[in-house]
Amino acid sequence: MKIGITCYPTHGGSGVVATELGMELAKRGHEVHFISYALPFRLKEFQENVVFHEVQMLSYPLFQYPPYTLALAAKLAEVADENHLDVMHAHYAIPHAVCAYLARQVARSSRFKIVTTLHGTDITLVGGDPLFRPLTRFGIEQSDGVTAVSKYLRQQTQEVFELDRPIEVIPNFVDSAKFTPLGDGSCPKERFARKGERVVLHISNFRVSKRVPDVVRIFAAVRREVPSRLLLVGDGPDRVPARELADELGVSKWIRWLGQLDAVEDVFSVADLFILPSKNESFGLAALEAMSAGVPVIASSAEGLPELIRNGETGYLLSVGDVEGMARRATELLSDAKKHAAMSETSRRVAIENYEVGKIIPMYEEFYGRVLGHPVRVPQPYSPPDALA
Repeated sequence: MKIGITCYPTHGGSGVVATELGMELAKRGHEVHFISYALPFRLKEFQENVVFHEVQMLSYPLFQYPPYTLALAAKLAEVADENHLDVMHAHYAIPHAVCAYLARQVARSSRFKIVTTLHGTDITLVGGDPLFRPLTRFGIEQSDGVTAVSKYLRQQTQEVFELDRPIEVIPNFVDSAKFTPLGDGSCPKERFARKGERVVLHISNFRVSKRVPDVVRIFAAVRREVPSRLLLVGDGPDRVPARELADELGVSKWIRWLGQLDAVEDVFSVADLFILPSKNESFGLAALEAMSAGVPVIASSAEGLPELIRNGETGYLLSVGDVEGMARRATELLSDAKKHAAMSETSRRVAIENYEVGKIIPMYEEFYGRVLGHPVRVPQPYSPPDALA
């Protein structure tokens, strides 16, 4: 099967899922074409069956804001014509699904099927804006197949846009052989913490909805009870406010600001606890990666997180903004080695049993087959890793 994938190439859950999906499909023998304005950040090395097509922007004096969406649509049509694509998989309804629809109208040699995966903010933020709501609805309605990463997001989409069309829930996935508590020794814990100290971790794009200052507040409370360090991975609007708060609370010297990292699996392998106090989180890919690495999660009960995190088993869920409660649970868990070990083991088991990459990729293949009207042949057999070994 020949598949086009268009997504945002930057750090973020949707880009990660789209890129990892494409690479896994390529491993199974499918031909995959990525189309975006930059190389997806997890697509760093040559891989058989994977091609990247860069969207070139037109510089013209009349364009105060270069029309990326039109350039993308033109590139999608070009790639579809040259490679006779079977499916164009758009990650985000706006702008990618709409651009895929426009590309199909102008493409000459193919009438590919459009599959759209909804990730969250395209519905709850962009799609909820009155200006973009009609266009978002149009992109969803014109797609031949639509998936959402959680039941919560499917319900929100159907309610916000008053849709009665089917939306398939296919959750995000994780490679448990890569996100493992064992690690490869390239990132020892001693690089970040002294002997006896615990490592608390947060990874995000530092948008306001991620509530990074809350992470700092939680850590400050934990640090008063448990010798610990905080690793913050990512960058974005809330980085400066969070740094100022850390100075104000007197915990800056115990915080490492690691910026954007591609190989986040190395950092997960040294962490003892993952903090995710988000206001908006349709799934929580970083939380899943933490669980796969055997790292319990303290998170908010927002949106899709209760579908992933089992309260009291793989971590704890508390109300958005409940800094005191999250700090209390974090302190309790980091102070009880037996409870931490049990929760760590359960976290990894739940991640492997429900979200292992070898279980989820066939769900996409089966969905493509339904959209195309015939079963998808897997060119090469897939052998998932023995992640529990």
